[in-house]
Amino acid sequence: MSRVNLKSKLTLFDVTNLVVGAIIGADIYVASAFGAGLLGPFSLIVWVVAGFMAIVIALCFAQCAALLPKVGGPYAYAHAAWGTFAGFIVGWSLWLAEWMSLAVFPVAFTQYLMFFLPGLDLVSQVIVKVLFVVFLIVMNVAGVKAAGRINDALTLVKLAPLIFFAVIGLLYMASNMTTAVMNFSPFLPYSFSNFGAALILIFWAYAGFEISTIPAEEIRDPSRTIPRAIILGISIVTIFYLTTNIVLFGVRRWDWLQNDNAPLATATSIALSSIPALALLGGIVVGGGALVSVAGSDESGMIGTSRLGYALAADGLFPRVFAKIHPKFKTPYLGIIIQAVTALVAAIMGGLSMLIATSVFFMAIAYVATSASIFSLRRKGAKAQFHLRGGWVIPSLGVIFSLYLITQCSLTQIALGLILLFVGVPIYIKYSPKKEIAELKEALISSESVIRRAYNQEERFLAHAMMHIKRLYRRITGKKQTWNETK
Repeated sequence: MSRVNLKSKLTLFDVTNLVVGAIIGADIYVASAFGAGLLGPFSLIVWVVAGFMAIVIALCFAQCAALLPKVGGPYAYAHAAWGTFAGFIVGWSLWLAEWMSLAVFPVAFTQYLMFFLPGLDLVSQVIVKVLFVVFLIVMNVAGVKAAGRINDALTLVKLAPLIFFAVIGLLYMASNMTTAVMNFSPFLPYSFSNFGAALILIFWAYAGFEISTIPAEEIRDPSRTIPRAIILGISIVTIFYLTTNIVLFGVRRWDWLQNDNAPLATATSIALSSIPALALLGGIVVGGGALVSVAGSDESGMIGTSRLGYALAADGLFPRVFAKIHPKFKTPYLGIIIQAVTALVAAIMGGLSMLIATSVFFMAIAYVATSASIFSLRRKGAKAQFHLRGGWVIPSLGVIFSLYLITQCSLTQIALGLILLFVGVPIYIKYSPKKEIAELKEALISSESVIRRAYNQEERFLAHAMMHIKRLYRRITGKKQTWNETK
């Protein structure tokens, strides 16, 4: 199937905002409560560790994007490094990971909306989720540039409440230093054995940087823009996350955070509690920022995930419907609709923590392949304007960190992940490139190929000597030589 040229309009500013927008979303608001519940204030260390791991893996993505700036991201890297099947498995893993992440955001959006409208019943919650998904479909079908502009606006808007929260929280901590210090005690109230589980959930807050490498054919000068945008974006996110969580624990005790559905909004109200009107306004500003963040994160994710499905379908590894391009907007509109609708079903039926952990499992598979593909792409002589310093250190660390994430998932999560991963095998068999299958079939049934194959087999080992004996026998008896007795 030939590829339809997608629009190439995104700039460095757009892609950097795409990275930040894809990362900072529901995750920071959800993961903070998860971390407090598993490790208490010690979860701050996990945020630092997860941030370092994300930076290393992001650099691996940046290197691969510079070596191979193509639509498909990790799928394209694995395909170029190890072939069609490897590319499909990686692409399938990433598609499942991002699909599960897309299902998380309608749930998170509804939960934060209930901070303002606590009386929403189950039917109303479903309606909110449906409207949320419809908004995403319309914006992404309309075109990547329109989606990029919306994401620019959402990114700028949703960063403002976090900055507001950090400033208000730091001022509160400075004026209530004793209380702030006491909020960090005890620093490790739970067992260290929860480290792995906390790391999985917190690392999910950093996931999303890989999405910006996927619509590469829609980016101006992708070999330079993508690496710079990933490094800049992940650095901004790391600073925000660390500052936000330090302030969060400084303002409110960890044992209260673990059961709070809107910890940042509540902490803002506490920091401004001396002035009730400002406390209410602060909660509204930060809570509203949470809603915008969720919308921006899912909108960003939909851009990249739909293009991944397009890349797989265009290469014959996915149903062709995912490569169907809208005649006016030049976007894979049917793939966008299918992903959004199925994600909505998962959002209504799935559990939040299971979706997040299994999503990280699939992401880690794509991370391993991306980091390892650098070795193969370099050996094949791929050239890039961007090169990682330190030789093989960063790619090696990327592989190690990714494998560690996989091992920290529970047995249930790993089992579920493997089942869904193997579901992709029959999909590959059905939609694998028909040209390759036809050529293989022709080679196997062609009479000329059969003759040559038999002749080559006869040349092996003692068959060559036996051929000369048969040739001598034919000459003595006067019988004609057969095809395999001629030179």
